[in-house]
Formats: sequence, structure tokens, C-alpha cells
Amino acid sequence: MTARLPSWFRQKAADPSVVMPVERLLRDLRLHTICESALCPNIGECFSRRTATFLILGNVCTRNCRFCGVQKGKPLPVDAEEPQNLLEAVERLDLRYVVITSVTRDDLADGGAAHFAAVIEAIHAKRSETSVEVLISDFLGSAEALRAVVEAGPEVVNHNVETVPRLYSAVRPKADYGRSVELLYAVKQQAPDMVTKSGMMVGLGETEQEIGEVMSDLREAGCDLLTIGQYLQPTARHVPVARFYPPQEFDELAADAEAMGFVGVASGPFVRSSYNAGEVYDRYRRRMRLP
Repeated sequence: MTARLPSWFRQKAADPSVVMPVERLLRDLRLHTICESALCPNIGECFSRRTATFLILGNVCTRNCRFCGVQKGKPLPVDAEEPQNLLEAVERLDLRYVVITSVTRDDLADGGAAHFAAVIEAIHAKRSETSVEVLISDFLGSAEALRAVVEAGPEVVNHNVETVPRLYSAVRPKADYGRSVELLYAVKQQAPDMVTKSGMMVGLGETEQEIGEVMSDLREAGCDLLTIGQYLQPTARHVPVARFYPPQEFDELAADAEAMGFVGVASGPFVRSSYNAGEVYDRYRRRMRLP
């Protein structure tokens, strides 16, 4: 049984008349979202604002992370029409900032990197005013796969460390903390001016010292933006919540992160990697005095 949510997790119900057109659009274009597949608590708010985080390469993941609500198993073949379908959704929703993530596809030789690149290039070719953030897998450490994504020119490359190293074996058994940090460092080596981002959940049993050590590792890797949110147990089969952090503690974590040098930080109970991502990126641009 999942833990009862504290009082600060109460949200207003979304207006179905606003949400349903977005859902129909996604179905018509055969598109998936992480909002739906991962049971995100912010789905009503985001769909009401006519935005979504697109999930490419299918909706079945090859890994078995025990925090994530996405379906696990054998994925279907990659949909070659997905880049154009996703572009159409961006145009119809008139998105000026779009976040694209994927299931992890360890079954593909490049982990899906070429497909990521095709989506980025399709959007930029027709929507010069739209910024693209990609939330990528670790590509099993392939420098060549990462290069394909970086050379496609997304405005932001995001890769989540998710939790502290000690908890990886219990929470992310097929992932590797060092490999994830190295990926963020490698982006900066390939493209020094590219904005990098990472995110982590709290409430899995980590300590304050461990959170600080993860922040330090990310900054040493040159990570620019950071998100911190409360872990919520998707189903009874997933890792239980060890602790709910009150809002003021998220404020304290944000202050610690900014003191370490992160240029953009989003920290709060409802924060997820892509939640209000455009606003976080805009804050970064203002602080860096970019056009």
C-alpha cells in the first residue's frame, strides 16, 4: 500500500474541457508522454496549460528502475514517423519550449540517439523560435551516441542522476551513478556552451550529506541546472517512500544548490525534471544575460 500524501500535496482538479483536447491530439498523432506513462502528479496542470513532456522511442522501457511507473518489458520497433508527428504536435500546441524524453532502449545499438537527433532536427528545421530540451538515457556510456545528440543542437541536455550512489542498487539496478555524472561532463567536453541539467528525487532514504555530495559531483561535471522533487511511490510494487520532505526543506536545498553555483534551480514537492522547464531555462538565460 502506498503512503498517504501529506496536506501540501493537495491539488485542484484539472478542467476536462481543457485537458481532453490535448489527450485527443496525442492519440491522433500516436504520441506518448512521460506525464501519462510515469503517472506524473502534475499531468492535469501541464495539460491544462497545453504542454506536455513527450516520450519517444515507445512507452516500454528495457530497464527495471524500481521508482518509475513506466511499463517495463520488450519494446516495439521504433516509429519512423514519430519525428514528424511530434513536430506537428509542437506546431498545433504552439510550444516555444519543448521537453523530449524517452524510455531507455538498451536493445538498440545506439540507445536511440539517432532518433533523438532526428526529432531535434525536425523541430529546429521548422520552428526556429522553439527551444528543445532533451532528457536522455545514459546510452550505456557510448560517447558516439551522446555525440549524435549533442551535434543535433538541443538547447539543453538533461540527464538525471535520480538519487544518491548508495541507493542505486536498490532503486536503479541497471544504471551507474558514475556513468551518469560522466555523461554530463562529456557534454561539456563536446560542447562547452551547451546547457546541461540534472535532477534528483528525495524521500528514498538519502541523507542530507549524501544530497550535498551529489550536488557537488554535478557541479564538478559542469552541470548548470538542477531539479529536486519529492519521490512518490507509483504503485505498491515500487520502492516505498521513506520520508516526505516539507516545502521549507526544499527551499533550503534550493539555497544550498544556488550557493554551490547552479545557475537555475527548481526545488519543491511537485518538481519533476520537466516541470516548468521553460521557466527554469529562461531564468538561466536572464542570469547569463543571453539573448
